[in-house]
Amino acid sequence: MNDSPTPSSKRTKWLVLGGIAAFVVSLFVFFSPMVGLVKHTFNYLPYFGQKEIVLVQRDGKSVVDTIYTEIPPFSFIDRYGKPFTEKDVDGKIIIADFFFTRCTTICPRMSINMQQLQLKLDDEAYKDVVFLSHTVDPENDTPEVLDEYAKKLEADPTRWKFLTGNALDIYRMGNTGYLLSALEDSTSAEQFVHDGRFVLVDKKKHIRGYYDGTTATGMNALAADLKMLLKEERIKAKEAREAAEQ
Repeated sequence: MNDSPTPSSKRTKWLVLGGIAAFVVSLFVFFSPMVGLVKHTFNYLPYFGQKEIVLVQRDGKSVVDTIYTEIPPFSFIDRYGKPFTEKDVDGKIIIADFFFTRCTTICPRMSINMQQLQLKLDDEAYKDVVFLSHTVDPENDTPEVLDEYAKKLEADPTRWKFLTGNALDIYRMGNTGYLLSALEDSTSAEQFVHDGRFVLVDKKKHIRGYYDGTTATGMNALAADLKMLLKEERIKAKEAREAAEQ
C-alpha cells in the first residue's frame, strides 16, 4: 500500500503554511508604523484652586489653555532676620505649613514630621525642594525665637526656612495664598487657629496637593506625590526642549 502524500495534499499543506506566514507578515506591517506612536501614559497630579480657560496663540493658531491659581508674591523675615520673598523660591518645589512655637497640640507633631521629611529627602534628586514654615504668632515668634526652635529640630538652613513678619500678611498668605486656615482666635485655648496640613507647590507656584501633617499616612502620601511631581517636571522640561528644537 502506498502511503506517500498525494500532490493535492502537498499543495494544501503549502497553501496553509503560506496563509499563516502571510497573516503574520500583515500583522507586522500593520502594527510597525504604530510602534513609534505608542507612549507610556503618566497621570499628573491635580491642580488646586480656581482656574481660568483662555485662548492663546501657538504657532499662529488659537488653542484653548488653562491658567491655574498661583501662590501670590510675599515678603517675610527668616530666622536670621533677613528678608525672604517669592524670588528666593523661584524654580523650586515648595512644601509649606503654618505653625507657632508655643503650640502644644498639633505643631510639635507637624514639626517632627517635617524634620523627618527633610532627612528623608536629603539627596541630590531633591535639591530643588524647599520647606517653608510660617508662624501664625509673629508677635512672639521673632527671628531669634524661630532660630532657637529651628536649631532644636536640626533644620537645614539652606532648605528649611522659618518665616515671620506682619501678622495680616501671614494670615492672608495662608487663607488666600495656600488656601489654608491661619488666623488669630481669642476663643481658641491657644489663641491661634491654623491648618494641620502641608501644601505641595510646583515650580510655577501652582498648588498640587494637601497632606495631613500629623500622620505617617499623610507624610507617605506627600513623599509619593513629590516623586510624581519631580517626574512630571522632567517630562515637561524634555517636551519644552524638543519643542524648541523643532
